[in-house]
Amino acid sequence: MGKHRTSNYTLISEKGRVPIKAWVNDVPFEPDAQQQLENIAQLDLVHRHIAVMPDVHLGKGATIGSVIPSVGAVIPAAVGVDIGCGMVATKTSLRADQLPDNLAGIRAAFERAVPHGRTSGRGNKRDKGAWQDIPELVAQEWLSLQARFERICEKHPAIRQTNNVVHLGTMGTGNHFLELCLDEHDAVWIMLHSGSRGVGNRIGTYFIELAKKEMERHQVQLPDRDLAYLKEGSKYFDDYVEAVEWAQDYARKNREIMMHNAIAALRKELGIPFDAAQMAVNCHHNYISREHHYGKDCYVTRKGAVRAEKGELGIIPGSMGERSFIVRGLGNPESFNSCSHGAGRVMSRTKAKKVFSIDDQIAATDGVECRKDESVIDEIPHAYKDIDKVMAAQSDLVEVVQTLKQIVCVKG
Repeated sequence: MGKHRTSNYTLISEKGRVPIKAWVNDVPFEPDAQQQLENIAQLDLVHRHIAVMPDVHLGKGATIGSVIPSVGAVIPAAVGVDIGCGMVATKTSLRADQLPDNLAGIRAAFERAVPHGRTSGRGNKRDKGAWQDIPELVAQEWLSLQARFERICEKHPAIRQTNNVVHLGTMGTGNHFLELCLDEHDAVWIMLHSGSRGVGNRIGTYFIELAKKEMERHQVQLPDRDLAYLKEGSKYFDDYVEAVEWAQDYARKNREIMMHNAIAALRKELGIPFDAAQMAVNCHHNYISREHHYGKDCYVTRKGAVRAEKGELGIIPGSMGERSFIVRGLGNPESFNSCSHGAGRVMSRTKAKKVFSIDDQIAATDGVECRKDESVIDEIPHAYKDIDKVMAAQSDLVEVVQTLKQIVCVKG
C-alpha cells in the first residue's frame, strides 16, 4: 500500500474505487478502522473520495470520524442509530468569580433538571432517563414534531412504539453529557451533547435491517453486509430520508430543551440574574445533509464529523477532564467542509474498565465536579486521543474561536 502526504491529509491508495483522504497526522489510526474505510471505498455510490477526520475509530457498520458523499443512494448504517447526535453550547454573561467555591450544588441542579442515564430493562415504567410526567414545555415542543412523526408511523408502524415524547429533553447514556465550562477569559458557558434518543435508535436499526433485506432481494454483493444501502427510487429510500430528517430535527430540539432547562436550573441555584444568549452554537455530528460537491448534488453522511463551511461555527469537545473548542470552519473542499466531532476513542469501553481504576478516574478529572465512580471509568480521558494532536491535525479545516475547560460535568 502506498501513502502520499498532501497538505494536512494523508492520501491512502488502496484497491478501493475512490481514494481515502485522512487527516491523521500524529494521531492514532487503527488498522481495523482503515479496513472499514477501504470497504466503503469500494462502493459505486461513493462520490469523489472519503474524508477521514483525526478522531477516526472503528464503528458499527461504518467508521466513526468519516465523511461519505454518495450519489443516488444512502447507507443507513453509515448514519448509525444515534441520528442527529450533536452538541450545543451557550455563552453566558456570568464570570468565574460569580460561581460558588463548591460546585456540587450546580451539578445536583443540572442532574435534577435534565433526565439522564437509563434504568435497565426496556420499557421500564420508572426509567430515570425518561420523563415520568411530561413537562409543559416538552409537550408544546412535541406538537411541532408530532404530525410528521404520525406520517412516518402510518407507513412504518414499528417506529410508533418507542420512547419518543418521553425522551424529548433528556440526555441519554454513554458519552452524552451536560457541562459548565470556563473559557480563556473566565466567561461561563453551558455545553451539552445528545441526539435523537430512543426514537432515533429505532429509526436507525429499523431501516438498517430494511436496507440489508433490499440487498439480499437484489442479490447485491457487499464487502460488509452492514454497508447495505437504499437507492433513490427504491421502495424505502424516500421514507428513510424523511425519517432521518425528522430525527435530526428531534435531536436539535432535544438539545434546545435541555439547554433551556439547564439555564433555568443554574439561574435558580445561583439566585442571580444573567444573560444566556451571548453566543450559541448547535450542530449535528451524526447525520445526512443534501449538498453539492465537485460538480454533483449528493448526500453527505457525516458519522462523527461536523460541518465546517467557511465561517460556520462548530463544537469539538474533548473528553471529561480535557478542553473543548468552539471552532470556525475554513471551508476546506477536500474534507467536504467538515471537521472532527471530538477527540475520538483509542480504547473500547470494556478495555478502559479493565485497564483503569477509580483512582485513575479521580486523578484524570481533578478540578472537575463530576461523578468519579466505577460506572464512568469507560469515559476516562485516557480512553480518548490527545485532543491537542487532534486539533493540530485539522488546522486546515477549522480555526479555534474559544477554548473551554469544564468545571462541572454530568454524564449519562
